[in-house]
Amino acid sequence: MLGEGILKGLAETAKNFAGSYVSKERLTTVQYPEERVKPIEATRVFPFLVFDGADWEAGLRCVACQICEKECPPKCIYIEKSQDKKPDYVGKQQFYPARFDIDVSVCMSCQICVEVCPFEAIKMDTEFELATDDRFGGLLQDRGQLAKSNEYYHRIHPTEATEVDARLAEEKAKLEAKAKAAAEAAAAKAAAPAAKPAGGGE
Repeated sequence: MLGEGILKGLAETAKNFAGSYVSKERLTTVQYPEERVKPIEATRVFPFLVFDGADWEAGLRCVACQICEKECPPKCIYIEKSQDKKPDYVGKQQFYPARFDIDVSVCMSCQICVEVCPFEAIKMDTEFELATDDRFGGLLQDRGQLAKSNEYYHRIHPTEATEVDARLAEEKAKLEAKAKAAAEAAAAKAAAPAAKPAGGGE
């Protein structure tokens, strides 16, 4: 029958339209901001910096290697490396970012910064309500604004954060075992009796 496909399509559309008023599963409209839909775990908006512990300045994982700054396609990351060093999460002395800014008005949420970071220091946030009437300074976030705890990371990306923690713990254990073995070897060498000098003939 001519036009049968069109009629079937219109019937399906009418069915969906009517169902959207009576079926809770099909009520797609959310009365935002009073009602909110929880973002899925894979949601990515803008980057943030992860820190461990209670002090964000002492616990920042970032060591100012500047790889993310170099790899960022829109060049929205600005980093200044510190002149001194401090211990990182495994106790190794590392540089840290004296300045770390991200211009979210330029960021394209591509996640390349996350993928290239070798220290698991930068991740993607799910927070999108960043509107401001300050077009320039209000959208340039510094390291204090970007720093968020590892606990926060676990809340928004639990699966990924758990995998990262396990990987970092494994790396830390390997380094500690290596350091312990080196210390034991050095102690054994120091405790070994000194070699006796060769006796002279009489």
